[in-house]
Parts: sequence; structure tokens; C-alpha cells
Amino acid sequence: MGLIDFILNLAALSLWLSWRSHHLDPLARPLPVTLVGTLRRAERRRLEGWLFLPGLLLLLALRALLYREIGAPAGWNPKLDLGPVVLAFRSDLLLPSLAYSALSFLRVATVFYFWLLVLVNRGALQPDPIQKLVRLQLGRLGRWPWPIQLALSIGWVLFLWVSFQPVLVRLGVITPVHTWAHLLEQGLLIWAALLLSLKYLLPIFLLLHLVASYVYLGSNPLWEFISATATRLLAPLRPLPLRFARLDLAPVLGVILIFLLLDWMPGFIILKLAQQNLSLWPQ
Repeated sequence: MGLIDFILNLAALSLWLSWRSHHLDPLARPLPVTLVGTLRRAERRRLEGWLFLPGLLLLLALRALLYREIGAPAGWNPKLDLGPVVLAFRSDLLLPSLAYSALSFLRVATVFYFWLLVLVNRGALQPDPIQKLVRLQLGRLGRWPWPIQLALSIGWVLFLWVSFQPVLVRLGVITPVHTWAHLLEQGLLIWAALLLSLKYLLPIFLLLHLVASYVYLGSNPLWEFISATATRLLAPLRPLPLRFARLDLAPVLGVILIFLLLDWMPGFIILKLAQQNLSLWPQ
């Protein structure tokens, strides 16, 4: 069931991205007063772009029904891992299944767009095709300074947590908090878990960049995007003497630092708190 849930989340994200791409496509709604407006697509579209969004909503509703029908007989209860807290939902009732279906998709979409914010190259004058796709999905947000993007990502997570908190309390998923300070602290901890999710993304770019530095893999926009992203990520390590002849240890050190900062250190802090019978999650 966990694998099915993951695949359905990817399908829902694909529908959302398809709707976004069609919505932002200059050829989807051509303007006759411009050169682009004179162009028409040669193929006949079988599916109008606006149907992607209702299709997404239908998918989220249908999978909630699926979980209600087969979740309980299979002994499976959906759980939403938010980092410092894991939310468990009942699969034998429709409303908890619907809440889980919506929140699970929102979690995947939030992680995806947060990763895009990290990957966007703000200094590129002539972005490569992959970078153009990233900017297309982010829209104007991709061109804003990173402090504003950071603040907006925090605000978005806080907004979702504060908005869904009464629903989760009513469904018996979480217990109510006593103060607004605790509620905001919970939201910040969930955002911190979002930040820590970069440990799954950044090492991939650094290791692929390391391989591409010594093995010629041809000219491809994907490798150009990986190289540009890895070079930007390794910029703080540039002053260090990490190159020996043709051997560059910067990507290796970058992966080690990411592991220490985003994986080992949070786990060490949680372990120390547990040894003192303390919890990071405010009640």
C-alpha cells in the first residue's frame, strides 16, 4: 500500500505540473497581435489543459475511497511523516481518508517546489532548457531574491499547518495545542524537516557532477544543468585547497558536509533529547 500511495502521489503531481505547464504555455492561448499568437499547434489535443485540474481532484477523491475500501481489510492505516511528528489516519472512515489524500499530495508538492527553489540558478543570463522548465514552474517566484523565497516557504508551511490543525484535531489525528506559540513552533519544526529533505537531493547532483567531471557523457542539457547546479552548491568550498592535480575532492567533501548537517546532527540532537526524556515536538 505504501508503494501504491507513492505512485498515486507522483501521478497527482504529474497532473498538477501538466496543468501548470499548459496554463503557462504561450502557445496554449495565443494572442493574435504577437508573432507567437500567429502560431498554432499542428497536433490535435485529445485532452484540454483545463481538465488536468479536475482530474487531479478526482484522483485525490478516488484514492481516498480506495483507501477506505481496502485499507482496513489489509490492516493498513495511512501515515503522514512530517519529520518531527508522524500523523496516523483511520482508513475505515471517509473523512480521515480524504484528509490524508489531500495532505499527502500537498506534502509531496511542497517538497517538490521547495527543491525547485533550491535548484533555480538566479544568476544565469542564458539558462539551459532544464533551467527554463524550472523557472516555468516557479513563475515569478523563481526570479525573486532567495531571502524572500525562504520567507515564503516558511510562511506557506505555517499557513498549511495552521489551516489544517482544526481539521486534524476534529478527526482525532492530533491533540489541540494550548497556545499560538506552540502552534507556530510546530509549524517551524515541520519546515525544518522540509529543509532537511535536501539531504536526498543535493548529494545526487554532487555525485553526478563528480562522475561527469571524469567521464565524458556527451553534450546534453541535463548534464549542463547538473554541472551548473553542483558548481553553485560548491561555491562556498572554492577557497579551500581541494584540488590535487586532476583530482577534485570538493564534491566528496560537499556530500560529507550535507550528511553531517542534514542527517547526522539532527539525529544526534533528537537522541540527546530522548536520553533526557525530552521531546522536540511541543504539546
